[in-house]
Amino acid sequence: MVVARGRSRLAAQVFADEELERLRGFPEIGREELFRFFTLAPADVAFVDPGRGRGPADRLGLSVALCTLPWLGFVPDDVAAAPPVAVARLAAQIGVDPGVLRHYGRRAKTRTEHLRLVAQYRGWRVPTSLEFKEFDEFLLARAMEHDSPTLLFRLACEYLISVQVIRPGPVTVLERVAYARAEAQRETYDRLAHEFTQQRCAGLDGLLVGSRRISRLRTTRPAGRGQARDARSRQPLDRPATRPRR
Repeated sequence: MVVARGRSRLAAQVFADEELERLRGFPEIGREELFRFFTLAPADVAFVDPGRGRGPADRLGLSVALCTLPWLGFVPDDVAAAPPVAVARLAAQIGVDPGVLRHYGRRAKTRTEHLRLVAQYRGWRVPTSLEFKEFDEFLLARAMEHDSPTLLFRLACEYLISVQVIRPGPVTVLERVAYARAEAQRETYDRLAHEFTQQRCAGLDGLLVGSRRISRLRTTRPAGRGQARDARSRQPLDRPATRPRR
């Protein structure tokens, strides 16, 4: 896929800046998600084991990344902004103070290396040209069924999680959604173009002309006796009858 210059401006047409920023960070977490995603198995605890030379902050930050990836499909840059209840739950499981997380990831290289280790451990992949090709094919199929960019964005995120591919930034996803919608419109036209013969187009044009005439007559026709009778017949029927005077 070749993204046209200025295509990223489409992101602003779908989401406000505040929403785009929210999509890059941590959302609120519910009780079910907390227990489902932020419960460490014995193998997970061993993965962040201090025997590998990691301090408390690195162990807790690595634990957050380990649990966040399958939850969101990506790991936000600001790991320390993870939901406090999730951080506290992980800290209790590995035996560290939740407050040490504020010291995590001061070096971007550390966060990048930890994400690479987490992805390798979890079996996730960074999107390559092959993954993007399959992603575009999925989006095109969905765009043939739905035209809503917000719905397509949500379906795109769910798809990437299902195939364990790390989600790129929201603007990149929206660019691919926009491309898929444009391709779906072209595909729809190609499929239906042969149906619009010259005779059929003339018949459809005639219907449009006729409907415009009818609309003009309805707006210009003066009220007559028949319409007055119709108006009287539409008066409410539940009014109490007036008793005739004697």
